[in-house]
Amino acid sequence: MKVKFYLSAFFFAFAALAWAQEEAEQTRKPGHTNQSKFRQLYQEFATPNTYRSASGTPGPDYYQQQADYKMDIVLDDKNARIDGEETITYHNNSPDDLEYLWVQLDQNVRSKDSKSPLRDGGGVPLAYRTASFAGDYLTEPFDGGFNIEFVKDAQGKSLDYTINQTMMRVNIPQALKSGEKISFSIKWWYNIPDHTVNRARSGYEYFPEDGNRAYVIAQFFPRMAVYSDVEGWQNHQFWGSGEFALPFGNYDVNITVPADHTLDATGVLLNRKEVFSKEMLSRYEKAKKSYDTPVMIVTQEEVEAAEKGFSENTKTWKFRAENVRDYGFATSRKFIWDMMAVKIGGKDVMAVSLYPKEGNPLWEDLSTKAVASTLKTYSSHTFDYPYHKAISVHAKNQGMEYPMICWNYGRPNEDGTYSDRVKFGMISVIIHEVGHNFFPMIVNSDERQWGWMDEGLDTFMQYLAEQEFGETYSEV
Repeated sequence: MKVKFYLSAFFFAFAALAWAQEEAEQTRKPGHTNQSKFRQLYQEFATPNTYRSASGTPGPDYYQQQADYKMDIVLDDKNARIDGEETITYHNNSPDDLEYLWVQLDQNVRSKDSKSPLRDGGGVPLAYRTASFAGDYLTEPFDGGFNIEFVKDAQGKSLDYTINQTMMRVNIPQALKSGEKISFSIKWWYNIPDHTVNRARSGYEYFPEDGNRAYVIAQFFPRMAVYSDVEGWQNHQFWGSGEFALPFGNYDVNITVPADHTLDATGVLLNRKEVFSKEMLSRYEKAKKSYDTPVMIVTQEEVEAAEKGFSENTKTWKFRAENVRDYGFATSRKFIWDMMAVKIGGKDVMAVSLYPKEGNPLWEDLSTKAVASTLKTYSSHTFDYPYHKAISVHAKNQGMEYPMICWNYGRPNEDGTYSDRVKFGMISVIIHEVGHNFFPMIVNSDERQWGWMDEGLDTFMQYLAEQEFGETYSEV
């Protein structure tokens, strides 16, 4: 503890010295705007009011909206497609009457007519390789946007809506008054992208050796935008490079996938006895009592056998998540599955990993241990991890987070060997993405506008977690 105190004291002393030097420099330049990196942000931050006090705590009139979801999701593995139908119940806790609702359609960043490539374009190069030119201009673009089949009210009547790229405005027949709630339904589908092609935040990786896909799925459903006292509706477009702003809510989600898939997701699994074999249930009970060594729920041997068959049957996994701001899931017949328990604030949390055999031996040895260590460090320095599990999913070139689940890179060579750079790079990304459960999944900042808030806090905590992971980490 003394070491932690001294490091913190040194950090803040150094910051104070830098601030003093900057301030001294600025006072020697009368008439100039204060450009100090350590200046107080009077101009940038809003004046304190009844919603947000000067101390940074919520004021007496502070509110948050709530969006609850009931979803039925079907993953078509043969065609790499998702079909879904959802009912959203939106609670207007604001003092304002709302004349319309804004819904995020983030998958539209991958529609054929997406404007994201124009916004993020790098200009025309002086010279092109033939393959690159053909890929950019002569191939049919991937059509991955949402296909909205209907938007209906609670009585089944169609609601008028307008889609503007990645945002959809739902026009309601009468204003949603303060304190009231409204329910409406959306039916939709989209083609799942190959996330290894252009670093999509979710999608699948295809494994040609056995013909299987591993899916990491997020931003897969139309999601309510944020409405707050700061700016009303936060309806900024999603360009692919930014992230997300979302209200909290409760989720009841049924996910139908091939019967031979292994799946985990945000929320409590409600029908474990229906989707687990007897052997898996026995292993799960053992994992709940194992605090040092991960227990295999699905082994590599079982996965290698499953990879050879493609079940025509389906299985529905049922989840419930309370008071979360987003939802994600991962599924594949390629997933090895291990778990172990970790004590956080007097309760048990399950540290979980899902990974294909291509991730071994690295993932089997280290992933779940990195999850458990991260939960301990972040909880000891901030607040106790509130969820019942944290899942690390292996995905090529990925690093992305959602409540209770995240995707992480780090793959050994085909012969199973790996360098220290790959090993510690994997540990770092697992720490970072699991850490994002704290910031912004629980401390719910607006990532679409202010990504530096959660990234700054998480990166600082990541450093502490790396040092506490083990002696060998600091040697690299």
